[in-house]
Amino acid sequence: MTLAWNGGHQVRIRSNGWVHRLLRRRAAEGRQIEQELALYKFALENAYEGIVVADAKGYVLSVSRTYASFLQTEVGAMIGKHVTEVIPNTRLHIVAETGKAEIADLQQIHGHWMIASRIPIRSGGELIAVVGKIMFQDIDRLFEMNAKYRDVLPHLHYGEAKSRDASGAKYGMEHLIGDSEPMRRLKTMAVKVAKSGSTVLISGESGTGKELLAHAIHRESDRRFGPFVAVNCSAIPETLFESELFGYKEGAFTGARRIGKKGKFAQAGKGTIFLDEIGELPPAQQAKLLRALQEKEIEPVGADKPEPIDVRVIAATNRDLELLVTEGKFRRDLYYRLHVIPLHIPPLRERMDDLPALLRTLLPQLEGETGIQVERVSEPCERQLLAYDWPGNVRELRSVLERALYMMDGSVLESVTLPRQAPVTKAEGRPQKNAPLMDGTGSWKERMAEYEKKLLVEALERSKGDRRKAASLLGMSKSSLYQKAEQYGIGDEPGSE
Repeated sequence: MTLAWNGGHQVRIRSNGWVHRLLRRRAAEGRQIEQELALYKFALENAYEGIVVADAKGYVLSVSRTYASFLQTEVGAMIGKHVTEVIPNTRLHIVAETGKAEIADLQQIHGHWMIASRIPIRSGGELIAVVGKIMFQDIDRLFEMNAKYRDVLPHLHYGEAKSRDASGAKYGMEHLIGDSEPMRRLKTMAVKVAKSGSTVLISGESGTGKELLAHAIHRESDRRFGPFVAVNCSAIPETLFESELFGYKEGAFTGARRIGKKGKFAQAGKGTIFLDEIGELPPAQQAKLLRALQEKEIEPVGADKPEPIDVRVIAATNRDLELLVTEGKFRRDLYYRLHVIPLHIPPLRERMDDLPALLRTLLPQLEGETGIQVERVSEPCERQLLAYDWPGNVRELRSVLERALYMMDGSVLESVTLPRQAPVTKAEGRPQKNAPLMDGTGSWKERMAEYEKKLLVEALERSKGDRRKAASLLGMSKSSLYQKAEQYGIGDEPGSE
C-alpha cells in the first residue's frame, strides 16, 4: 500500500493497482531520459572536436572541454553566457537570427585560423538551438594533412593506373566524347552494365568507337585489374582459329612451340575478352565459339580434356546480326548467347550536337601530335563539317582534321577537304552529302533538326514507309529511327509527316 497526497488529502494507492503500475513506468521512463541526457552531455563535453551549443538567443547551453580548453577557459565559465562574451569573432548568434547554416567557414581565434561550421537546429519548424563545430583547430594542420595526402595520392593513383595499363585497357568512360541525348543514354547504360558480368554486344558503324567503349566497360567493371584481351575475328585465318583463341599443347602440330601456347581466352583469365568484328566469323568457327561460351570451358589443340575459363565477353560488330541470322549466315543460338546486353553506338550524323565537343577534344590532341596550333574553327568551316554525312564517323573526322592542320594558313581553321562524292538523287534515300543543307539561319539545334528530318523523310520515301528498311538505309538502329520519327512527327507513309 502506498500513500499519496491529492489536494491536501491523503490517498491510498494499491501496490498492485494500475495507477501504481503507471507511476512506476513513468518513473522508469524518467530515469531512462535522465540517463540518456547524462550520456549525451558526457559525450558532448568529452568530444575530441570543439563543439558548442547555444539557444535561439545565442546563450551557451553546452560546450565540449576541448573547445573550452582551446578558448583558455572552463566549461562552467561558458554556460549561460552569450556567445559573443566567450567566443571571439563568433557568428553563432547571427546564424540563430538568420536560420541559415554556415559550412566550412574561416574563423580566427587567438591568432589561429580554423575551419568552423554553424548549423541551426529546428523542432516543429521553429529554431531552438545552434550548434557550432570546429573542424580544424588550426588551418596549418589542414595544410599539413593536405600536403601529406597530396604526396600519397599520386602513388595510389599511379598504382591503380599501372594495374589498369597492365590490363591492356587504354580508355575510360571519359574518352566517350559527347553530351547529346543518345550519348548520355549510352554512357549511363554502359556504366550500369559494367558492374555485371553479363555478355555485352556492341553494335555501331565503322569508326564510331566500339573498341573504345569495350575498354571503358572493362575499366568500370570489377575485373578492371584483370587483363583486357582484344581479338579481331575477321583477321584470324580459319585454320588458326582454334589455336589462336583456345591455345595448343606441346607437340599439338608440326611447328608448335615445345611448351605450347596459351590462347586468347586463357590470356584473358579473370578479365575481359573483346571479340571485335564478330559478324565476320565463318559458320564453323561460330560453332566452336558457341561451345566455349555455353560451357565456360575451352579445349586447347592437342589437349586431353577441356579447361575451365573465367572471362567476361564483350563482342562488337558493324553488321546487322539479326539480318545475318535471317539469311542463315550467323547462328541464331550464338546470337542469343551474345545478345544479352546490347549497346548501340549512334553514328556521328545522328549526334551532330556533339561536334563542338569532339572538336574541343580532337584538335588539342592533334596539336600535341603535329605541333600545329589551332586558335579556333571558323563558322564557315563549322557549317562545312556540319553538312557532311561522316560515313566514317569519328575516325573519319579525326583524319579530316589532321589533314586540314597541315593545309592551314595561320592559326584559324578556315576549311577542310572532304572526300569527293557524287550527288545522290532523291530516289537513293539520302540528300547530296556535300550539298549545303543549311542556309545559315536558325540555331545549331534547329538546323540539325531540319537536317535529320530531311534524312528520315527521304529514307522513308525510298523504303515506301518500311521503317526497318529505312533504318538500314540510314545505318541506324530501328529503335533510333522510331524515336526520331516520333520526335519530328513523321508518319509511316512515304513523305508523310
